[in-house]
Amino acid sequence: MISFFMSLFAFMWSEYTGIVKKTNPKRLRNALAILASYYRARATKSGIISGLPIAMSVEPTTACNLACPECPSGLKSFTRPTGNIKPALFNKIMDQMSETLMYLTFYFQGEPFIHPQFLNMVNQASVKGVFTSTSTNAHFLDSENARATVESGLDKIIISLDGTDQVSYEKYRKNGNLERVKEGIHNLVDWKKKSGAKTPFISLQFIVFNHNEHQLPQIKKMAAQWGVDQLLFKTAQIYDQVTGPDLLPTDPALSRYRKNGQGYVLKNKLFDHCWRMWHSCVLTWDGKVVPCCFDKDAKYVLGDINKSSFEQIWNGGQYQAFRKRILTARKSIDICKNCSEGSNIWI
Repeated sequence: MISFFMSLFAFMWSEYTGIVKKTNPKRLRNALAILASYYRARATKSGIISGLPIAMSVEPTTACNLACPECPSGLKSFTRPTGNIKPALFNKIMDQMSETLMYLTFYFQGEPFIHPQFLNMVNQASVKGVFTSTSTNAHFLDSENARATVESGLDKIIISLDGTDQVSYEKYRKNGNLERVKEGIHNLVDWKKKSGAKTPFISLQFIVFNHNEHQLPQIKKMAAQWGVDQLLFKTAQIYDQVTGPDLLPTDPALSRYRKNGQGYVLKNKLFDHCWRMWHSCVLTWDGKVVPCCFDKDAKYVLGDINKSSFEQIWNGGQYQAFRKRILTARKSIDICKNCSEGSNIWI
């Protein structure tokens, strides 16, 4: 129980203080407008919105060095185009969004550090006072990249590590090297200490599968020894209802799914509302705007920033219609059926 509150407090406090420090009157007014329009929309079932997104995820690349079995990047299973975001496109996004944007995540699919200008983009957003975060498998965090990461101004980094030994780790992180990940964590922690930097906040993320659920006590000890800021346990996501369940932990408390007559379904109830659809969005590497991070193959493209301004897309008919569908028939949207909102585990 004590560890629960310590982890929860560390997670909330790091993000809260980081964002508050970078908030100005214009961003605050925009955030309040978004919040008010969200509750108004829930009452009226209207897709009309006020304000611009508070948070955004930008996809640096679809490339990845690993081959995780439930990941489109690792499996190379996209039907959409793949590639790296061009600096000119990122500049365009920043020009249109930085004044109201509070939180920018450099991640959707792929391994961000593969993009040669990744940390330059982070620094660009940081200079504009936007809270920045990313998620990585940590294979590229050699000493030089770790130093550059600290110096970039990145506020938060999530490092995925799903096993305490190589056999367990590579069961899911195919082609991965656990020792290299450990070295990356050490490099990042070491450079933070050397430079006296408070950021990035280092969050170690452990996805719980049936082959590693017995390692939870061990990873807690390892995380404490390494000096990371937070250890977060995440429920596993599956797409394949035939072979996918083989990954799920035996302890039902550690899974986001429950079994029924048709297979495995989310424990979470799919209410006809979604805060994500009002406060955030996702941009693919080539400028497509999609609703959220569960639309991995960009099935629901709501606009293209190469052809329209973001504000036109955000307030456009396609977006309004999609939000209205969320408010009236969310269960009919397939990407919502795997939503993990509220299903992270605090142990």
